[in-house]
Amino acid sequence: MFERPLNREATVADVARRAGVGKSTASRALGSYGSVSSEVRLRVLAAAEELDYRPNEVARSMNTGRSRTLGVIVSDIENPYFSVATRGITDAANASRYNVILANTSENLEAEIHAVRVFLDKRVDAIIVAPSSAYQIEHLKAIRTSGRPLVLLDRKVPGLDAVSVEVSIAPAAHEATSRLVELGHTRIAYISSLQTDGDSFAGFPLGISSVEDRLHGILDALKEAAIRPDPELIRFKVVTMERTAEVIEELLGLADPPTAILASDSTIARDILLALRERDVGIPANVSVIALDDFPWSPLTGPPLTVVSPPIYEAGFAAAVAAIDAIEERTAKPVALQARVIYRNSHGPAPTRSVG
Repeated sequence: MFERPLNREATVADVARRAGVGKSTASRALGSYGSVSSEVRLRVLAAAEELDYRPNEVARSMNTGRSRTLGVIVSDIENPYFSVATRGITDAANASRYNVILANTSENLEAEIHAVRVFLDKRVDAIIVAPSSAYQIEHLKAIRTSGRPLVLLDRKVPGLDAVSVEVSIAPAAHEATSRLVELGHTRIAYISSLQTDGDSFAGFPLGISSVEDRLHGILDALKEAAIRPDPELIRFKVVTMERTAEVIEELLGLADPPTAILASDSTIARDILLALRERDVGIPANVSVIALDDFPWSPLTGPPLTVVSPPIYEAGFAAAVAAIDAIEERTAKPVALQARVIYRNSHGPAPTRSVG
């Protein structure tokens, strides 16, 4: 009886000899391609199991033209928004026997371009990306030129040939802002980590559709209430806990400080809550806080945090399904999902006196 030599992994040739077939027949049976009888396929698979054979994925991809791998590029894996999306992607991929390779860019365009290049070199079957810019997209076009499917997660790029999975936050951001206005708030701040050319709001477009979506909802609600947005209250490039603390200090030090703060994501919300607590600012007695994002610990804060909750797990799952559909030559359709407001206790009536 044939035995695999010790101290090395079994090869296709080993499996073929154990099964009593040719190497090409064993390759077809193991790779599930070409013509192989059911009896031979079962014999080959049994031999592979006996020898603890592990397929060479590189060789398989050369034979089949597929690696059964999705490349996923996100901007900040530490942000629960993208970690939850990634969980949705991997769950959908695993269900269809696809693997996932993940790249994190920290919203850096050069890192995103490099990740695309690496994934194309590794011959992934499709790429899912939350793009850092809607304007510098030559690397995204290169994905389509390569013939690989491209799926955009959470962000739109007008004019790009790609399936998009969008989470619409504008209506929920509008609802949350309108609720604050109803409670008497006219000084409403917005804090975001978005990298822009300025430190405060200078107008559209911003380059990331999901941020524009949030701001459209906020600004439309203010406009409907005849409240003129104050550029001092809209802050970008807040990327660290230390910078968040500085921005909170700056906002509270204004002659007319905000009575409500909208956080663009869960990481910003966490840092805002910490900065306000360190300054003994009551929530919502002195300042109302609403996060335009959701995360598992939001009901556990003191007080429980009001949030705009996007179905981001579902978005990640849908993105992977769309990518796999495109790989397997089924029609991949765009997906549009809606966020909703979950009202808790971190917002309340505007205080009668400003916080100094």
